[in-house]
Amino acid sequence: MTGDRVDAVFAALADPTRRAVMRALSEGGPVTATRLAAELPVSRQAVAKHLEALADAGLAQGERLGREKRYRLTPAPLAEAAAWIASVGGEWDARLEALRRHLLAER
Repeated sequence: MTGDRVDAVFAALADPTRRAVMRALSEGGPVTATRLAAELPVSRQAVAKHLEALADAGLAQGERLGREKRYRLTPAPLAEAAAWIASVGGEWDARLEALRRHLLAER
């Protein structure tokens, strides 16, 4: 995963409303902005903007069906971001373990 894509995922998920939209998408399947707005305390226009931000980050995908556009979750970028977090966490685990061994050796 490129740095730009990781940045886009984290930027998209930084907003609590977008996280609520992601949760709704993960629980319900393809859904319109109108239906999501009925479930959330924001307007349909705000939900549409949040869906576009999620789509720009690769976290949601819209499909036009007649006059409606239905969105669904695309979780692959989440898995890639989680892998990035795990790799960074693994590096820090190794560093902290080395520090622990160093401090124990100095006793």
